[in-house]
Amino acid sequence: MPRPSANRVHSGTMFGSRTDIGCVREHNEDSLVVAPPLYAVADGMGGHAAGEVASEVAVRSLAENAPSTVDSEGLGNAVMTANYAVINAAQEKGRNGMGTTMTAALLERDKLAIAQVGDSRAYLLHQGTLQQITRDHSLMADMIEAGEITPEEARVHPQRSVITRALGSDPDMQPDLYEINVSAGDRLLLCSDGLTTMLEDNEIEKILIRTRDPQRCASILVNEAIAAGGHDNVTVIVVDVEGDRERQVKKTKRKGRAWAVVIVLALIATVLGVCYGAYTYTQSTAYLADENGKVAVYQGVPDTVLGISLSHLDHVTDVNVDDLQPGVSARLKEGVIRADSLDAANSLVDGYQEDIAAGKKPTAEAEQLDASTDAAASSSSADASAGSTSSAQGGTLQ
Repeated sequence: MPRPSANRVHSGTMFGSRTDIGCVREHNEDSLVVAPPLYAVADGMGGHAAGEVASEVAVRSLAENAPSTVDSEGLGNAVMTANYAVINAAQEKGRNGMGTTMTAALLERDKLAIAQVGDSRAYLLHQGTLQQITRDHSLMADMIEAGEITPEEARVHPQRSVITRALGSDPDMQPDLYEINVSAGDRLLLCSDGLTTMLEDNEIEKILIRTRDPQRCASILVNEAIAAGGHDNVTVIVVDVEGDRERQVKKTKRKGRAWAVVIVLALIATVLGVCYGAYTYTQSTAYLADENGKVAVYQGVPDTVLGISLSHLDHVTDVNVDDLQPGVSARLKEGVIRADSLDAANSLVDGYQEDIAAGKKPTAEAEQLDASTDAAASSSSADASAGSTSSAQGGTLQ
């Protein structure tokens, strides 16, 4: 009968597990421990229920001696203690030859430690890609590494069940130790070979990706292995890596603040650029205006932005507006006469003064020239104002 474990949450970590006898074996010789931050799978061997005893003794000893924090060396010592416990149990029960695999993990935030003996495995699903963390202690793994067979050939090899290291066979046994960093969103999988001999890694990967709930995921993996033949006991533990959420949140906030500063600085730079452009433009233009009956010369444009004037009085001349030709006088009284520059504005005033000194008002020809100059300046000003933030309007009359 299957022995499922309910989906649980511990310190923000979601996990699920299930073990099943499969379709062929008479006993379930697999055992597991789920006691966060400790997770482990053991696959017993020896026949006549000896394997079941070996795996249970091993996980019980491991649970009693494993460290409470992520410590690969401490976890390795606990696995070696479990090895002695299996050896002693075999002697006491008269069951020489019994043994068990052991894949044990300590997971806390973004730290993962693993101790490995035998051919049970640990996988990590990281960013949608499944990676086998552990290396099998098996004849098949040795032959694959030596280039004698392919992984596909190993799956059907008659000696595929032969392992080269196990708990209970050697007092000097040493586990392989791994300590790696993991990330929030990763998924840890521990399993006996009853899963990996029935399903290929790409099939396991797809199930881990599409099934979000870890308990449901563990159950589906076991069901799929049974549907594929269930030639061995199947045990699965699925753990969702919570990671150091607090640190990640702080990191995200820091990035957000940094981007906010960049955006504000960019906006400030843009505003300053526009202001500088507008200021540069105002310093390159000028106009004439009526200032209490006198012709006054202004530098800039006769507009305002946010209540700020874009011009300033350069000087008031001694030319009376009423002494000018009627058309020029009328334009000054109604608005302004624009010029391309301060020098151009002063040249207009000089012309007016010369005409007045000669005893005549500006001729129609001079007035027409003034109007043309004014119109050209107005057109230039209007074009430039279209690219700035000023509210300047086209034309010469204000």
